[in-house]
Amino acid sequence: MSPALRLPGPLRLFGKKHVEIATQWVGSAAAFGATAAIGVCYATDWKLILQYLPFYNGKFKEE
Repeated sequence: MSPALRLPGPLRLFGKKHVEIATQWVGSAAAFGATAAIGVCYATDWKLILQYLPFYNGKFKEE
């Protein structure tokens, strides 16, 4: 194993194959993370973020 791939402590259990498998999941993890963030904004009615959405921001208009 090259010095660049040496990991400290318990992370030494992960090898090159584990890193290759993890890189295949990056796209899915990003998609699930983005979906979760949007879900949290919707469920909590987070005005700080939702005021910038074109259709949903009508709920926050102040007259």
